[in-house]
Amino acid sequence: MFFVVISFSLLLISGCEQQPQIHQQQVLALGTLVDISIYGVDDKIAAKAVTAVSNKMEAIHHDWHAWQPSKLTYINQQLAAGSTISLGPKQRQLIQTGITLARQSNDLFNPAAGKLIALWGFHSHERPNGAPPASSNIETLVNAGARMSELILNDNQLSTINPAVMIDVGGYAKGYAVDQGIDELRRMGIDNAIINAGGDLRAIGDKGGHPWRIGIRHPRQAGVIASLETRGDESVFTSGDYERYFKYQGQRFHHIIDPRTGRPAQGTRSATIIHRDASTADAAATAVFIAGPTQWRETARAMGIEEVMLIDATGTIHMTEAMSRRIHFEVHDQPIKTIIVP
Repeated sequence: MFFVVISFSLLLISGCEQQPQIHQQQVLALGTLVDISIYGVDDKIAAKAVTAVSNKMEAIHHDWHAWQPSKLTYINQQLAAGSTISLGPKQRQLIQTGITLARQSNDLFNPAAGKLIALWGFHSHERPNGAPPASSNIETLVNAGARMSELILNDNQLSTINPAVMIDVGGYAKGYAVDQGIDELRRMGIDNAIINAGGDLRAIGDKGGHPWRIGIRHPRQAGVIASLETRGDESVFTSGDYERYFKYQGQRFHHIIDPRTGRPAQGTRSATIIHRDASTADAAATAVFIAGPTQWRETARAMGIEEVMLIDATGTIHMTEAMSRRIHFEVHDQPIKTIIVP
């Protein structure tokens, strides 16, 4: 196979074995394995493109790391001190994108709630170990009401009216980096490629007239639950409760925190989004996951998302009609209950 299957990916890519013009390389960037697949260029251009994309993604990872010394940790220190920070154009763009996406999601996607993420122990490369945070500490942060709308962004000047705000761009930085990587490929004249960052990806073009085929990971067993074919320029992102979690007294506590409760969101196993823009798909996957089986459609609609698949805590699959026309289920040894909504 020309595509490497990563066992912990959210999404897996499969391709035709008779495609000698597909150049595929795996690099370490964004703290994860990134698969870069390029079709229709020679080896020298492909190698140069992989290096350019990898360098750009690593720079973004370094600048926006949530807990290791970075431009983001400096920004958060200054905000906590009540200072105003001058941002560069790229910094401003990413912060403004977060403000917009948070507003569209009615703050279910909330990058300002970094203190809650840290409280739960997810500002670490290691899996949290021990009991969940004390309820009183959770409630204190929830009541502080840190939201992106409390950031004041005037031209390139950033400040906040709420010292509880701690920006954590983990909910959309991967999508932003993938978008930047695709832009880099296009600047080099490459129009047919996939950048797959730990399973979340954006695909452009095709491979010799054949679409890229993507697998969506099963949230409770090995392998994929469904697959789809991309159309021209699309991002496919999934948020799942299996990505980062710990167990305490038999209960699973995952990293997708509902800012309304300060606790891991309940009712959802995974949420998959298709959208052209990877940053939007990344954020929407988080917001839809948190919205859960009763509010997911309203949240997706507010964020301009038409193709959604949510797997709830019972294993029932909720889909929009648009997504149902794209999905091919790959599980045939067990019944699948689906609910399709307009």
